[in-house]
Amino acid sequence: MRFKKTVAIIAISAAPLAYGQDDKNWEGEAELGVLMTSGNTDETNVNGRLGLVHEGIDWRNIAEFSSNYSESENEDTGEDQTTAEKYKAALETNYKFDESQYWFLRGTYEKDRFSGYDFESTATTGYGNRVWQRGERSFLDLSAGVGYRYNKLVVVNSDGDDAENEAIARLAAQFNYALSENALFHQKLSTEIGLDENNVISQSETAIKANIMGNLSMKAAYRVKHVSNAPAGTASTDTETSLSLLYGF
Repeated sequence: MRFKKTVAIIAISAAPLAYGQDDKNWEGEAELGVLMTSGNTDETNVNGRLGLVHEGIDWRNIAEFSSNYSESENEDTGEDQTTAEKYKAALETNYKFDESQYWFLRGTYEKDRFSGYDFESTATTGYGNRVWQRGERSFLDLSAGVGYRYNKLVVVNSDGDDAENEAIARLAAQFNYALSENALFHQKLSTEIGLDENNVISQSETAIKANIMGNLSMKAAYRVKHVSNAPAGTASTDTETSLSLLYGF
């Protein structure tokens, strides 16, 4: 069952880092959302995520693993069919020049069954700056860098190529704002601009987190991904809305 597969991926990802829970410099959160409906429409949605941050004196390390799966009943055949299946991983390390400025090295991998790509991957490096901060929970980070993109296509394109590979420029922003002691607004934006084929891939996540009790929180999120030159037969824009539980540690 896909639900079990999603939980297993999160558990396996967390296992090598479990020892870090005793280190006060490690922080993380595990996220799981499940929605099942029946009656006029039978549908199942599962999303999971594991995020980890390690803060050292000179270095900051960030890891994020996520998955999303949904299926619904085919009205004609009555059989369940998969409507979304996505797995993502992102690793980033920052060298901190001071309290606000840092150099970053970032790598990402994404496998989306319905994107037209067999997989998407990037490696980027550049400069970041925490241009504003108030307290520990409210801040604005801006970053810019360059790197390389390699996306493997499911079907060869009009030029006969089975992959898109080009140098890219990356621009990103993250804004966190504490609405109250128990609520947090979160906004992430990024765009990666192809310097050869001019394919621009932009992503956005808008979320609100609210503490329920102890380390347990509720999260509502809206995500958008836009590919300016999407593979043939696929949509340029994907959107995703989720409601999930978070466990912070």
